[in-house]
Amino acid sequence: MFRIAFFEPRIAGNTGSAIRLAAVSGSELHLIEPLGFDLEEPKLKRAGLDYHDLAVMTVHANLEAAYAALLPARVFAFTGKGEELYTDIAYEPGDILLFGPEPTGLPDEVLNDPRITARARLPMLPGRRSMNLANSASIAVYEAWRQHGFAMPNSPTE
Repeated sequence: MFRIAFFEPRIAGNTGSAIRLAAVSGSELHLIEPLGFDLEEPKLKRAGLDYHDLAVMTVHANLEAAYAALLPARVFAFTGKGEELYTDIAYEPGDILLFGPEPTGLPDEVLNDPRITARARLPMLPGRRSMNLANSASIAVYEAWRQHGFAMPNSPTE
C-alpha cells in the first residue's frame, strides 16, 4: 500500500523493526545503499523476529536506482526541517515515505531534489534533536494507513 524508504540506514535494529512494520501494515520496505550493517547481522534478524518472510523488502544500490524503480510516485521526505505537518498530507497508496540515516537525517541534496513532493515533519518538543528512525516510520505509515480506513492490501476496499 505504502512504500517506506530508508536512505543509507545505519542501525540494524531499526531496519529490523521496519521489516516488522512492513509485514504488519502491508507496506513495502526499500533500503537505499550504502547500509551501515550487513543484512545477515543478528540484530537485524532479532528485531525483525519471524516477519522477514512476510515483508516485501528491496535493496537499491543508490537513490537514483531507487527512484528508477519507484517513480512515478509522490515522495515525502521526513525531516525536522519539514514545512508540512505529517498529518496534513493526504496520502495515496503507492506514496514513498523517505527517511534519512539515524545520525544525520536526510542530506540537503536529497531534501532539495525536485522529485521530492514535500518535506514532512513529525512534531517534537522544542530543543529535541530527533526521533528513532523505526518509530518515525511507524508513525507516518500508520497515519497514511489510517487515512485509508486501515484497508487491507489487495482488498476490494483499497
